[in-house]
Amino acid sequence: MHARIRDGLRPGVTLASLDTIAQDVLTHRGATSNFLHYHGYPATICASPNEVVVHGIPDERVLHDGDIVSIDCGAIVDGWHGDAAFTAPVGAVAPASLELIAAAERSLVAAIAVMNPGAHLSDIGAAVQGVAEGAGFGVVREYTGHGIGRQMHEEPSVPNYGRPGRGPTLAVGNVLAIEPMLTAGDPGTIMGSDGWTVSTIDGGWATHVEHTVAVTDNGPEILTAP
Repeated sequence: MHARIRDGLRPGVTLASLDTIAQDVLTHRGATSNFLHYHGYPATICASPNEVVVHGIPDERVLHDGDIVSIDCGAIVDGWHGDAAFTAPVGAVAPASLELIAAAERSLVAAIAVMNPGAHLSDIGAAVQGVAEGAGFGVVREYTGHGIGRQMHEEPSVPNYGRPGRGPTLAVGNVLAIEPMLTAGDPGTIMGSDGWTVSTIDGGWATHVEHTVAVTDNGPEILTAP
């Protein structure tokens, strides 16, 4: 699904057209959307351009050259939930925006790397925060990663900041959705009038990346990798 949406990203496309791509992929694969109708959410994906951090509703907004857009989507297969997100450039994008995307991806890699049996939950957020703030970017605090399995959102919450060595320890069989959200400016957020769309408080651009990851005897396994 992510690959097909990436292929469809170009200047001139609408966010709604990307949602149609996702719907078609799920139908073809015999999977079910875990976003559509979730607490009333009206779409298959979340499409969050530029200053939108998360939960943007795909509508007729047109993407332009130089935009960035975060795509968050998931599926239910045989009763199990998967959840993943990426942020991608649209056309020719400013170097600063590309670095914001790259920092988010590096922070996700760093967070996953610490997910070994016996690590503390807070080690994940500390890894994200270290990479993000080390690169000069903000870390959103109001929204977090989460446990995932037979339900899309399960305990525990997984913050993207904090001191290492705190909280419960990870055990083999734990499955978590790790989802750093970075901002180019103030990390504070504001909720839109639709009750879903979360944007940066200062209008600065944002990124959101995510994988569903299992803790195994051999370390972390990314369940949503291509």
